[in-house]
Amino acid sequence: MERNASLPLNSTSIPTLFPFNVTADINATVKPFSVFDGCDNQVEGILFDLTVQCINVVVGIPANILVIAILIHNRKDPSTSDIFLGCLAFMDAYFGVMTPIIFLNLYHWQSKGVWSSIKFSYGVKDTSGPLFLSCICLDRFIAVIFPIMFGQLKHIKYRLSLTILVLCLTFAYSAAKVVGGFPNFEKVFTGEVLATFSWMVMCNGTILWTLKKSRGAGKDEMHPMKKKAFKMVLSILCIIVFNYLPLVALFPSEDYYTPDGFRCYVQPVGFAFLNISSTIQPLVYLSRLEKVPFLPETCVKKWCPCVCAEPNKTPPAQNQQP
Repeated sequence: MERNASLPLNSTSIPTLFPFNVTADINATVKPFSVFDGCDNQVEGILFDLTVQCINVVVGIPANILVIAILIHNRKDPSTSDIFLGCLAFMDAYFGVMTPIIFLNLYHWQSKGVWSSIKFSYGVKDTSGPLFLSCICLDRFIAVIFPIMFGQLKHIKYRLSLTILVLCLTFAYSAAKVVGGFPNFEKVFTGEVLATFSWMVMCNGTILWTLKKSRGAGKDEMHPMKKKAFKMVLSILCIIVFNYLPLVALFPSEDYYTPDGFRCYVQPVGFAFLNISSTIQPLVYLSRLEKVPFLPETCVKKWCPCVCAEPNKTPPAQNQQP
């Protein structure tokens, strides 16, 4: 399940690009370098994953750049989660930029050095997405469940410290992936995905249950601010389930497939769901905005009519992000 050097492409999409250990047999023939090593005749899953990643190039990169621009534009009145959203958007944009490089290396360059940079980008995607989403969930969890504590922890220094910690873990994991050779290294990613998925589902489920219950006896309508928070947390939960559940569900089924079938078909398809999050996450964020800066009003109305209708339903005093 880990995107290590023995798997094809994105941790499942590009197998090892280095020859096997030739020191065991002096007369052993060194295998020629091949970016499809191990899946040369079973590239359908790999190409499916790369096709999905093309959406990140066409839609994901502009969407993430727009998210970053909006966060900078709103820096005078930021949300407590903006620093996490900004880092997540930057990492997703970086990952999208790597897709054309992957294609060029597959069919033109076939360079081991470029492959190392590709492995680093997959390490960034493996780690930054789940951890920054977990930070956003933690921020919302404290805000809803422990509002008094949340008021005491609003200072930017707490979120900045958490961001630095996540970045250090991300770059350490990515560097270790590039170096390779660590025993049971794939278990790090497996444990990370299982832990973050469980945390985010539990966290968001608790928030939704609390907000739903908080409407009070005899009240049919939820408070507008809480209703807005409810929709935001529900959208995050949908992202988590859609992008991470396939990986969590497919991993235990490894024994039911042949090693080549699992590595060349099952894993690339599973990781395609994770990779497309680089497009889905910024689009969900943009869809929640009552007004999208830098875009003409007619364009916003055409593509997001439900978003444009929201300000008419919410009084101006309630338009702040919870």
